Amino acid sequence: MNVLVHGGAGGSPDEPESRQAVLEDAARAGSAAESPVEGVETAVRHLEASPRFNAGVGSAVQSDGVIRTDAGIMTDDRGVGAVCSMPGVEHAVSVARVVMTETPHVFVSGEHAVSLADAYGVRTDADLWSDRTRERWNELTPPSGNTRSHLEWIRDRFGRTDPGGREDGVGVGVDSDGDTDPGHERGSTSDLDHDTVGAVAFDGERLAAATSTGGRWLALAGRVGDVPQVGAGYYCCPAAAVSATGAGEDIARVTLSRRAARHVEAGFEAQPACDLAIKEFAEHTGSSAGVIAVDSDGTVGSAFNSDAMQTAYAHENR
Repeated sequence: MNVLVHGGAGGSPDEPESRQAVLEDAARAGSAAESPVEGVETAVRHLEASPRFNAGVGSAVQSDGVIRTDAGIMTDDRGVGAVCSMPGVEHAVSVARVVMTETPHVFVSGEHAVSLADAYGVRTDADLWSDRTRERWNELTPPSGNTRSHLEWIRDRFGRTDPGGREDGVGVGVDSDGDTDPGHERGSTSDLDHDTVGAVAFDGERLAAATSTGGRWLALAGRVGDVPQVGAGYYCCPAAAVSATGAGEDIARVTLSRRAARHVEAGFEAQPACDLAIKEFAEHTGSSAGVIAVDSDGTVGSAFNSDAMQTAYAHENR
């Protein structure tokens, strides 16, 4: 089993060695699985359980102070499962797999996705607040008004963060309202959150892809990005399995994962397909993102145009 995982495209992370160790453990765990779909679920669950990544227990907070998780999973026979907007669900990838294998649907959202998770034994009362996330949220003064007031509050904040939620500039501080202000330094941004996690797998015959996220810092409550959208945050077909990460709205606009898979279908191996997809993404959007892929020959690839995207690869012969 070949398994390649990523920990998100964004700024250079704090303690990259510790994050890399978690990624390598996740890849090894996935490579020991019995099938590609089990491999990507196992690998992503490992990452969702680490507060070092923006998924599961490391997720970001939306404008109403609620953490909601999203995920998608897909196999090369076009089996698909996706979920979004789930408070209290650490292992969103497992709920996505439930949608794929146990329902006639491809996408279930919100409280209904949480109910589905509960019905199939996926925990729905997890505390998704990491110490880092709680500290950042407590620095803010969120609005208490209606949706329009929330939108006005997050408009500039959301627009000037990287895909992992970190403020532009050298550091962040606190303004007169107690809100994070990129004009005031408070040390390095490296202690702030990172992006989406994902995995792709190939066992010599079958392919699978999965992506999971805790969203983007200070998004409007209910916002859903690229991750659970087929062809955007993930895609799988007989030619390749792909997982994407980065600026979610722009990834969705250009269906980045499908774009990378299409290049493999056109005859490219996984690495040049990833390179070309990211080049086109940057030209079309001016934003940052990353992709990982494995093709039907077992060749893997990864590319990004952000400051960093950590990956790990594992292979286990059977």
